[in-house]
Amino acid sequence: MIALRRRVRLPEPAASGDTALRATGLTVRRGGRDVLTGVDLDVRHGEILALVGPNGAGKSTLLAAFCGDVAPAEGTVHMSGAPLDAWTPRELAMRRSMLPQQHTLSFAFDAIEVVRMGRVPWAATELEDDDEQAVAQAMRETDTTAFAHRPFTALSGGEQARVALARVLAQRAATTLLDEPTAALDIKHQELVFAVAKAQAARGHAVVVVVHDLGLAAAYADRVAVLAAGGMAACGPAEEVLTASLLSEVYQYEIEVIPHPRTGRPLVLPQR
Repeated sequence: MIALRRRVRLPEPAASGDTALRATGLTVRRGGRDVLTGVDLDVRHGEILALVGPNGAGKSTLLAAFCGDVAPAEGTVHMSGAPLDAWTPRELAMRRSMLPQQHTLSFAFDAIEVVRMGRVPWAATELEDDDEQAVAQAMRETDTTAFAHRPFTALSGGEQARVALARVLAQRAATTLLDEPTAALDIKHQELVFAVAKAQAARGHAVVVVVHDLGLAAAYADRVAVLAAGGMAACGPAEEVLTASLLSEVYQYEIEVIPHPRTGRPLVLPQR
């Protein structure tokens, strides 16, 4: 165990604005087809970056490439200034956490046991002492404390989604990747997820979230990356990127965008 401690490179502190992840010329092929082509994108500490676009645009594939779950056919992905393959799996887990779309378990672990799984990367390090505090905080933030001792498999889909998010938060990685975290949630808990993401960014973390609800992206994201047909259609502040003309073209559906009367943020509405 002592030798293991020597081999592991613990994360260095990062300041808001520092680059957490960088994709350069990223191309990903699946089944002989390019699903991402020539994507250049930076993810910064201290911000929420929303990935939006129609089905099949490449959003989840880009997130998986950032995570290291899929290898580029061309281009590179760097994390904390080094290629992803320069880090061991454990070192990656100390630096980035990933919430997938699906949450499946083979055994009936209690919810709190699932959340504790997020602390595995820190075993046998000085941060292991934070385990219980990290788990408790993550469950409070995701409104899951009340069913901490219920089997994960007995929870509703929305409750499972929140427990899975709590596991990601308990991991306390400086970069958080979320793939459609609000898909199974009611409106209260959709807002809760993005409030948590906002709090993470305020702590200096980098948050990347794939989301279909353009209203949530507009309300909470510091930057929005619009993907279409495997490429980057636009990236920037919501007010600049989420325009009626661009969204109508990308989604192939007439979309209206009006400023919120109080915040000025875009309200995105399909024409009906």
